Amino acid sequence: MTEEHRNIDKAAEDCGPITRADLRIVKAADAIADARIVQAIGKASELTDQPPMIAASLATLIAGLAVRRPKLARTGLRMLASHALATGFKTLVKDRIDRPRPSKVEEDGEHQVEQGESKDGDDRSLPSGHSAGATAVARAIVREYPRAAPTAYTASALAMLVQVARKAHFPSDILVGFAMGLAAEAVVSLVMKPPR
Repeated sequence: MTEEHRNIDKAAEDCGPITRADLRIVKAADAIADARIVQAIGKASELTDQPPMIAASLATLIAGLAVRRPKLARTGLRMLASHALATGFKTLVKDRIDRPRPSKVEEDGEHQVEQGESKDGDDRSLPSGHSAGATAVARAIVREYPRAAPTAYTASALAMLVQVARKAHFPSDILVGFAMGLAAEAVVSLVMKPPR
């Protein structure tokens, strides 16, 4: 047993059932964390980080306006608004809850969830911003282009799941981010005119 595995086991001793399940999954992910496919998908998932998502949303909006395609422009606006709201939700939680990332738990052998005070990214695991943003944008695209659902949802799911495989987030971080993304897009959809 590796030292990282011993640290995970040690951290799990004083945790509730959800965190214990999270830690077991992180321990199991060790078998695939260094696989080339996981590394490749992990790099691609960086496209779901804030700057690339904002850029893609703006580019969609501007392209729609430039070629006079209202549906495309509306999609870009939905993407931008949904992502912004999901990012806001995510930031509110991250600023209030400090939760160590899986890699830090492996290193330290401790999993303490505390009141949010840290600005260190290693202490801001909950929720997954990639998950919130990817979900919000995928839903925004599908709202206007339902036939894009398989591609949009597959890309979003891969961006979320790889965060667990490469030990950047716990599964529960992903689920909370996913829920925030859904909620953000639903709010935007209530505000914006429904597609025709």
